[in-house]
Amino acid sequence: MILILVIFIFSCSKENNNLPSYVKIDQVNLLSSPNFGENTENITDVWFYVDDNLQGVYEIPVQFPILNDGIQNIRIKAGVKANGIASTRTQYPFYNSYVDTIELNQNQSISISPDFTYNDSYQAIIEDFESAGTIIDSTLNSEIDFSIISNNQNHYALVKLDTPNINFEASTQNLILPQQGAPVYLEIDYKCSAEFLVGMYVNYPQSVEIKDLIWVTSKQDWNKIYINLTQAVSESIGALSFKVFINMRRNDPSISEEMSLDNVKILY
Repeated sequence: MILILVIFIFSCSKENNNLPSYVKIDQVNLLSSPNFGENTENITDVWFYVDDNLQGVYEIPVQFPILNDGIQNIRIKAGVKANGIASTRTQYPFYNSYVDTIELNQNQSISISPDFTYNDSYQAIIEDFESAGTIIDSTLNSEIDFSIISNNQNHYALVKLDTPNINFEASTQNLILPQQGAPVYLEIDYKCSAEFLVGMYVNYPQSVEIKDLIWVTSKQDWNKIYINLTQAVSESIGALSFKVFINMRRNDPSISEEMSLDNVKILY
């Protein structure tokens, strides 16, 4: 009887020692930086590390268990859906990690709201439509130009495709972008009534190649998308420069289409 009691007490003690702590993350924050424009974000996931060991990747908001307890060094990396696709969740290379020291207690929950910032070791080409002149212009393929709209001290580009116009296209100026696998991304804040195409004009010494990259689905409300340009840029061996373009067509002659764009950023 005594032996059974000892085993029972030991078993309960062992189970209590294995009780997890919990971390709760309801929201994240992106702090603004003059070199990287507005702090709009669409961070969907957190990559959570303890002492640089990955504990898991979680879609926020989330509460998850951690077997560690006591004082712990943590690192949280911001995750996004590359190209807006859920199956391509990835750490966003242009955000700094959130680093902190926290105390974990068994069977208790701690709430964290990590602050992320852009990494100053990268560069950004920004068009927020706030200044006179733009680095984005309609191309020769476009039948119309965009308008600049002011709304509560914010400016954005508005495209209206009405009869008889069918096609709108705008592109950046020529860009010199790094290759050999260096990360290159395009960020766009947008809303639109029809899907639009994002692609690149690749300028070679004797020719121009057109690369259609991704179709972006329509959104009634403002949304942000992170488009991965890395492969398209790096595989263009010998290119002198690049232009990123946005194209929208009106396929149904009886329907007008609209698209709004803001905070267009190319990061590298």
